[in-house]
Amino acid sequence: MNMVIFMFILSTSLSIFLTTLNLWVTQSTPDSEKLSPYECGFDPLGSARLPFSIRFFLIAILFLLFDLEIALLLPLPWATQLQSPLTTLTWTSTIILVLTLGLIYEWTQGGLEWAE
Repeated sequence: MNMVIFMFILSTSLSIFLTTLNLWVTQSTPDSEKLSPYECGFDPLGSARLPFSIRFFLIAILFLLFDLEIALLLPLPWATQLQSPLTTLTWTSTIILVLTLGLIYEWTQGGLEWAE
């Protein structure tokens, strides 16, 4: 019980110390750029009807797709220790193959090119 109280006091005091140190050490020099809202590179005071490149959203969707692939494949080392590791590896290979074919298709169609 004493160890739990000691760890609680230690973590609380360390958190308070680091927060105080952060507020004391940082320099705050606001200017017009820092105070303006971030609008993804668009002028926040201009017209909202300006055309934009759809390629930005295509790259973002591809990034999310392959990021999701990594999240799905993270438990793979532990899944190989299941009763049927061959089934797990087959499904994993299928997922990787489908995503790789999709990437090759996007690449050959020119979907990853910024300029025509």
